[in-house]
Amino acid sequence: MYELGCTIEARMNSSRLPGKVMKKVNGKSMLEYMVSRVKKVPNINKIVIATSINPEDDVIVQEANNLGVAIYRGSENDVMSRVLCAAKENKFDEFVALTGDCPLIDPKIISEVIYEFIHNNFDYISNAIVRSYPDGMDVQVLNFRSLKLSSEMTQEQLHREHVTLHIYKNPDIFRVKNITANRELFWPELGLTLDQIEDFELIKNIIENFAPRIDFSCLEIIDYLKRNLNLVKINSSVKRKES
Repeated sequence: MYELGCTIEARMNSSRLPGKVMKKVNGKSMLEYMVSRVKKVPNINKIVIATSINPEDDVIVQEANNLGVAIYRGSENDVMSRVLCAAKENKFDEFVALTGDCPLIDPKIISEVIYEFIHNNFDYISNAIVRSYPDGMDVQVLNFRSLKLSSEMTQEQLHREHVTLHIYKNPDIFRVKNITANRELFWPELGLTLDQIEDFELIKNIIENFAPRIDFSCLEIIDYLKRNLNLVKINSSVKRKES
């Protein structure tokens, strides 16, 4: 089987919702839900949590150990460097790059993006360059060589903070592809990402609705919310940061 690694960016010192990845529902952290879901992707053979050297992130290291996944500690603000070094240390030639604010990430969507990467000659494939899936279903697959080149080419703060921004903004240098959601999953305005406390309240409601199952799909979430549209109002006023 074609296998590749996976990095998950996670830290405690979020400006908008500090400690968000360790917030708990039914005794499990947001990071645990996310890792459990990523582990269901058959092509991923190793997961590494890319966190910072800030002592506040010791709790993330402990959680990674509890979950049986690898850990890499690097720069808090130069996230590109942190992810690049995490991939290098774990010998990832090609890897899935995720952010830790996507606890409801759908393993099937990850698998679909991986499939496109495997069967096409691209450096970088994402389903979020142009948003069509709900925010929080963001998947990126790329090769190490391209991220290394990108890192050598730019020191702009925005590029160092948003790991792959320089890559997908330069399709003349890198072979880039965006995947668009099908009609059933098309809901770009829906926020399933963990930015603010209102997001946590919605995610908590979704998890509790499907409990004890943790393998519910994006489509099941959408169906549930379409039947209960009042729930979408919980975080509809949250302003999302733009890359």
